[in-house]
Amino acid sequence: MKALLLIDIQNDFVPGGALAVPEGDAIIPLVNTLQPQFELVVATQDWHPGGHKSFASAHAGQAVFSTIELHGQPQVLWPDHCVQDTPGTELHPALDTRRIEAIFRKGMNPEIDSYSGFYDNGHLKSTGLAHYLRGKGVTQVYIAGLAADYCVYFTAKDALAEGFATVVLADATRAISEEGFAQATADIIQRGGQVLTSAEALAIGQPA
Repeated sequence: MKALLLIDIQNDFVPGGALAVPEGDAIIPLVNTLQPQFELVVATQDWHPGGHKSFASAHAGQAVFSTIELHGQPQVLWPDHCVQDTPGTELHPALDTRRIEAIFRKGMNPEIDSYSGFYDNGHLKSTGLAHYLRGKGVTQVYIAGLAADYCVYFTAKDALAEGFATVVLADATRAISEEGFAQATADIIQRGGQVLTSAEALAIGQPA
């Protein structure tokens, strides 16, 4: 089976949000159109406690978007975003959620960030997504959402490492940095994944 993974399509990641991805909301009509093409649709949701260590505000004297080392991992310091029980953390109201069977929350540990839908950045704790997908008989994942060069990219890497055939839907994602997405694309392909438009991906084989 093929599953569609919708990564972090939340209010804080679209224009007007705390950590807006340029044109982040532009993917939503396509994402809604794609959902009925898949038997299984799941989503992820950034769900940070206040004072999360990935926030620049948690580090005195550090600027937003600077990089530090946090528990042995490089960590970009972000604006406060997707703080639990705030409007910014909610899935975008234009996103059709009727076909989403499960939502996997990530980033709850205040000490470490979690870009991937599968693991935190140190691979210390699983979200349970891989186990869930295998339990549903999924062998291939198609990934859409935000942002292409961070959470989508890290989710794709982990999907490949977990043995899923992986396609990033290039027109159903947007990046913080186009240069970053170009580097991510090259790495995903090098690891055995694909980065295709949704039309290209569906033309290869209609999801079943």
